[in-house]
Amino acid sequence: MFEWKNIFRGLAMGISDIIPGVSGGTIALVLGIYHRLIAAINNLFSRHWKEQLGFFIPLGIGIVAAIFSLSSVLDWLLGNYPQPTFFLFMGLILGTIPLLLREADYKRAFNGSHYVIAAIAAVLVILSGLFRGEEGEAMQTLAASDYLLFFFSGWIASTAMILPGISGSFILLLLGVYSTVIHAVSSLQFSVLLAVGAGIVVGLAIMSKLLHYLLRRHTAGTYAVMTGLLIGSLFVIFPGLGAGVVQFFVSLFTFAAGLVIAAILGKVERR
Repeated sequence: MFEWKNIFRGLAMGISDIIPGVSGGTIALVLGIYHRLIAAINNLFSRHWKEQLGFFIPLGIGIVAAIFSLSSVLDWLLGNYPQPTFFLFMGLILGTIPLLLREADYKRAFNGSHYVIAAIAAVLVILSGLFRGEEGEAMQTLAASDYLLFFFSGWIASTAMILPGISGSFILLLLGVYSTVIHAVSSLQFSVLLAVGAGIVVGLAIMSKLLHYLLRRHTAGTYAVMTGLLIGSLFVIFPGLGAGVVQFFVSLFTFAAGLVIAAILGKVERR
């Protein structure tokens, strides 16, 4: 049976996956489907794959629709109103952290080592942001080695896509292929899309099994890492404060809106 509600969840995840610094895994956490998503991806690469289609087909429709139809809207928002837009995402991420900690039952499950793990994960994400350079223009002339780069970029990015706090787009940005991939999406350059897509599929197949194992056998430690990744991502996507007073208050409003949206979605999706 198809879960058509997943189309709207997919739209939210697709929007986040094309923004450097915002993770689809974070949105899955807010929507309350993270554990199910990991389990479903894991089972998708098993003999039970047919049972997952009702979950994945609507989700995939939403993700693809968001990537191909809303990327121009997000480009416009980020180009014209970057500070308020990123503050919205910061509010959404910050609002996700209490949901994650509550799900982890951190007061009972966490000890001193888990807080150290969370701090290390946060620092690693922050440090990764320091290596982000200016993205160049899309590659025009492509060699075989470039397609190999696209494949492994998709592989690494897919790992980030399902980890809360790390953005797949941000990984593409760090690897220097973000502009090329976005251009391939907008211009339907299928050779690039197939190379990246193949890497994403392979990465999801491997990473979903690892995450499924970690969440089952090392639950508290895994949640500690996720919490640290979310905290670190707040520093990575922080756009700074503009000089305009109006822009400052608009950013405060969008930040508060992100917090409220996370809280509302968290309550609605967990009923």
